[in-house]
Amino acid sequence: MPLLLILLFIVVPIAELYVIIKVGELIGVVPTLLILLGDALLGSLLLRQQGRAAWRRFNQALAERRFPGREVADGLLITIGGTLLLTPGFISDVFGLFLLIPPTRALVRRMLWLLIGRRFRVVTGPAAWGYGPEGRRSWPGTDDGSPPGSWDVEGSAQEVSPDGAEGDESRRRPLPPG
Repeated sequence: MPLLLILLFIVVPIAELYVIIKVGELIGVVPTLLILLGDALLGSLLLRQQGRAAWRRFNQALAERRFPGREVADGLLITIGGTLLLTPGFISDVFGLFLLIPPTRALVRRMLWLLIGRRFRVVTGPAAWGYGPEGRRSWPGTDDGSPPGSWDVEGSAQEVSPDGAEGDESRRRPLPPG
């Protein structure tokens, strides 16, 4: 992890500066700055367009009552891609475009699922576990959908007068044990 942080905060900015300087030497300072400014504007437009589309897909998934895992992953990748395009530098722009274009974003999303699948065990099931499609209680693994084990309770009842009259025997007797 410390090596990754060193790479992100020291090596990547130095590489970005190196590429900017080399491009500036090749085409000039003003065209290089204009390209970087155009990249930032393009990034903000793509971020807005792709972000809205991902938000619509997210809301549609919720309306269809399904888990929006793909939509959340797309939203995260779009946010990272837009941020990379807004930061100055050509290397970060390439990775930002890679995350904002839908076909390449799908590849990254698939790679992330493979990585997550190796690290975590994903267990899926109905959202309201224990309730069948009709809304009534159903338990998996039983033939009739009833809960496992015995849930039957035996007992008796006596009517008690509502005014709690003195002659009411059921109020004075202690309950039988267990």
